[in-house]
Amino acid sequence: MPSLINDQLPPVRHYEAAPLTKEQLDYVDLPTIDISSFTASADPNVRSQLVAQVRSAIAKYGFFYVLNHGLSTAQTVRMFDIADVPFSDVDDDEKKKYQSRLKETGTQQGYKPRQYHHIDNGIRDQIEIYSLNHDVNKSGHPAALRPLLPEIEQFAYHNHVNVLYPILRLVELHKWEDMSESSGHTDIGSLTLLYSQPIAALQIRTKDGSWKWVKHIENAIVVNAGDAIEFLSGGLYSATIHRVVQPPADQRAYTRLGLFYFVLATEDVKLKPLNSPILQRRADIWLKERFQGAEVPTMAEWRKGRTKSDGNAELKASATNLGVEEEYLNGVLIKHYV
Repeated sequence: MPSLINDQLPPVRHYEAAPLTKEQLDYVDLPTIDISSFTASADPNVRSQLVAQVRSAIAKYGFFYVLNHGLSTAQTVRMFDIADVPFSDVDDDEKKKYQSRLKETGTQQGYKPRQYHHIDNGIRDQIEIYSLNHDVNKSGHPAALRPLLPEIEQFAYHNHVNVLYPILRLVELHKWEDMSESSGHTDIGSLTLLYSQPIAALQIRTKDGSWKWVKHIENAIVVNAGDAIEFLSGGLYSATIHRVVQPPADQRAYTRLGLFYFVLATEDVKLKPLNSPILQRRADIWLKERFQGAEVPTMAEWRKGRTKSDGNAELKASATNLGVEEEYLNGVLIKHYV
């Protein structure tokens, strides 16, 4: 990736990250994948080992760290500075001009304002989001962000080609040129790449049903599996249930800034088990259990449906699972963990 640090780049106000918490938290022990070995070696055995590591990490946890991903610490810091611009350098009136039409179109491009999602008992969320497509010219952007679009596009391309491709072997379903936009829940797409930041708030639900914190690792990417991976693998790999909770007391005065790259399969891909001998042996049973006779959606249909319903659907308490609320999206059961 071309250097993002030079004197000719537009100046950006520095985002000061929070100090690490001093509280003793129950962290999950996630695997760490060094993807530099994929690009540094042409040895097929080395690459096979990497694939095996990723497969094991997704099967056991659905979450893992990626190190040596090709961006220096300075480059990552620069991207966090850029990520803060839509929130700190854009006033409320201009934000309204670029607000997402989530319920109408199922498209996330633009701003999702605070208090858009209903959480529970009249409580609404306090998360503000700015989303843009990997094709940065697909929609308009606030004036403060426009000079930074070339860097954002480079960043997206780097994540897709230099991070995603080495760890995801389904590249024919996730081509750069074809890709769409990007409570306890699962993510919509295949993988989510989250650049680690110091405020402790992300938790994952482990196999035994407990919630554990995800620890910050400097200049690491936290990767997690989403719905599309579960569907394409016929449940061999599960979408990971996770949530964002209130940070520890010594970090609550700081703003938690997230830097994400969401990976979705190509829009017309049917989210059904791939044509593989291993998956086909379980595909029919899994399809009946998961879709219960409903039409298997395409990536575009699932993306739009989940986006429209998120925070707006009427949830009902599960009759069989305590602490679980359920909704049906086009006949497909979705669980939310409270």
